[in-house]
Amino acid sequence: MFDNPAFDNHEGVHFFSDEPSGLRAVIAIHSTALGPSSGGTRMWDYSDSHSMVTDVLRLSQGMSYKNAMASIPHGGGKAVIWGNSKTDKTEALFLAFGRAVDSLQGRYWTAEDVGIDTADIEIAAQETRYAAGLTTGDAASGDPSPVTALGVFKGIQQTALRAFGSDDLNGKTVAVQGVGSVGGYTCEHLADAGANLVITDIDQDALAEIAKNTGAKIVAPDDIYDVDADIFSPNALGAIINEDTLKRLKVKVIAGGANNQLVTPAMGEFVRRAGILYAPDYVINGGGIINVAAEISGDYSRAWVDQKLETLIVTLGSVLDTALDSGRPTNEVADEIARARIAAART
Repeated sequence: MFDNPAFDNHEGVHFFSDEPSGLRAVIAIHSTALGPSSGGTRMWDYSDSHSMVTDVLRLSQGMSYKNAMASIPHGGGKAVIWGNSKTDKTEALFLAFGRAVDSLQGRYWTAEDVGIDTADIEIAAQETRYAAGLTTGDAASGDPSPVTALGVFKGIQQTALRAFGSDDLNGKTVAVQGVGSVGGYTCEHLADAGANLVITDIDQDALAEIAKNTGAKIVAPDDIYDVDADIFSPNALGAIINEDTLKRLKVKVIAGGANNQLVTPAMGEFVRRAGILYAPDYVINGGGIINVAAEISGDYSRAWVDQKLETLIVTLGSVLDTALDSGRPTNEVADEIARARIAAART
């Protein structure tokens, strides 16, 4: 594991197995410099254990950077469960996962992510207090996806302002990859703003619902990269911006809610050379973890969440401006700021 390219001096990588329930999970804690780590749990049917570990290492590092840029008192952590989210979920599995989270004694707080919903986390919460995004309890905040999507929409506006000279999305064509929780809510905001949507997802029911509500055009998953659009908004899984897909994109902006959108950090320079302005994923999609942090505090305040979200969008604008002024990749600028904030917390 230590020679995995995604390993970044993580503080801890914890493996859990529970034979009765079939649980196979990994929880990675990248950093607790800013506070206890927090980050969602993803359920995915990985091809092998190496892919699983690589994913959780990358995601947990991204959470450290995301939480730092969101100015919340949390470090970065992430959990992944190996399994099919459509067929392998059981109450026993999530109770076992809750016990796994609890064994870390508060060094990691969990919430929902890809393949996981609020009901799953509420089962896990029967075995641990270190779970957020709940619908019950004194500070319960529920599904964080709407707040994430609101931040993504505002971030798209900020990126469009710099790419097109206006944040008005009326008449702009947006190719949206993934219309699940975050992608679906983002589509609603975009449609309300007058954008023309072209959407794709592997979930046909979700596609039909969003198309019905927004008038979006549906294309096959691989065809989304070839759409003649102004903006590409990835809101599904990561590592989708690579040399092949970049050649196919006809957009001026990449801005969406997916984590780890670039196949490698070096891809940011290729995106810049292609004349595309990229909103660093862990900055634009930080709204959900802000909402979770408010719940973890024990005194949830939507006003506090809104204020933090507005500050985050200002931070995104500053990252974009610095990158444009210096001729550097936006992800490189964001990484430097995040690392500096984490380093400052260690001194």
